[in-house]
Amino acid sequence: MKKILLTVWLTSMALLVQAQLYDPSAFDKKYDGLLKHPGVQIESAEAINQMYNYKFYDADKEFKWLRIRYPNHPMPTFLMGLAEWWKIVPNTDVTDYDDRCLMYMDSTITLAEKLYDESENKLEPAFFLAASYAFKSRLYSERKKWAKATFAGKNALKYFEKCKGNADFSPELLFGDGMYNYYAQWIPENYPLLKPILIFFPKGNKANGIKELEKTANTAFYTRVEARYFLVQIYSMENQYDKAYELAKYMNEQYPDNPFFERYYARSAFVTGRLNEAERISKDMLEKISRSQSGYEAVGGRTAAYILAYINHLFYKNTAEAKKYYQQAIDFAKQTNATNAGYYWSSVLGLAKIATEEKNYDLAQTYFKEVIDKAERKSSQYKEAKKALDDAKKARREERRKRG
Repeated sequence: MKKILLTVWLTSMALLVQAQLYDPSAFDKKYDGLLKHPGVQIESAEAINQMYNYKFYDADKEFKWLRIRYPNHPMPTFLMGLAEWWKIVPNTDVTDYDDRCLMYMDSTITLAEKLYDESENKLEPAFFLAASYAFKSRLYSERKKWAKATFAGKNALKYFEKCKGNADFSPELLFGDGMYNYYAQWIPENYPLLKPILIFFPKGNKANGIKELEKTANTAFYTRVEARYFLVQIYSMENQYDKAYELAKYMNEQYPDNPFFERYYARSAFVTGRLNEAERISKDMLEKISRSQSGYEAVGGRTAAYILAYINHLFYKNTAEAKKYYQQAIDFAKQTNATNAGYYWSSVLGLAKIATEEKNYDLAQTYFKEVIDKAERKSSQYKEAKKALDDAKKARREERRKRG
């Protein structure tokens, strides 16, 4: 009996101490916003982790609870919209989640505008306005709705400008600086036709943008993973493949069921020559696709299948497995209407090379012609297929000449 009473007493004391450590009402009085509110970070951390690990149902329950507690603040609604965006991330051609994502972002904007008008602290609502408009612009860009994307983008920039240089208030605000600095220089370098539009905006600086995103990735709470999402892609675009590998591997360890980070882990391991890791991760991705796991579909499938085909073809010399995976990569590419992309061309080219090795020259010629018909003329796949086909024709002419 004494043991039972002691256990009850200890449990009561533990709960009392916990209540003293985290009294929500006390926290709410101390902080004038939620971005720096440690209590909200404690409450939302698990839900945010669930979201990034593609456990959307569990995350949604927590986000709804936050919205009940803070019905007039834009943060919970923004997080619910962010979850819808991450459902789109694995395959941005899928439009199933567009309406809900836009609805949540519009609701966030409404709440943030009201908060902006009523609050002395303009930075926090400005951050949510900038972020919501930015996500709308991203989505409209994916749908090639350029007028809507431009309008949303201008609004995002307007509020990012209000947040600019205020990272001392919250490291979350540095995210906008980093994004703007990098892409304001990257876009005109890669899309010259957009230069006339960007002439009215401040110049960017890619190096500074990367540094700011790296600082955000290490110090922010809400934008940490978003910064890492962009950095993984930026490192790859900047040919910093070892950095892309290290970050993608780390993020895959943190969120093993996030298809985006797992795909980039497989890609960067493959590009940096870590073939054992690339093979293991690619097999894991295909297994998740086979059981229809959330977020795992054909875009990641074509990456995984091509990696396995390449390894079996050139390293294990297992042509049967290589042919199987090359064909799987082709099938995945067709499912996503991606027959004008590198994985498709490389997979068809791989089948052509195997057909040549097996002296099935007619089949090889069919594959080579398909690459020539569909690949871009400047691509390595086109040049390789063209040379192989020309060499084959010369060899056949030479053979006929010798016979004659």
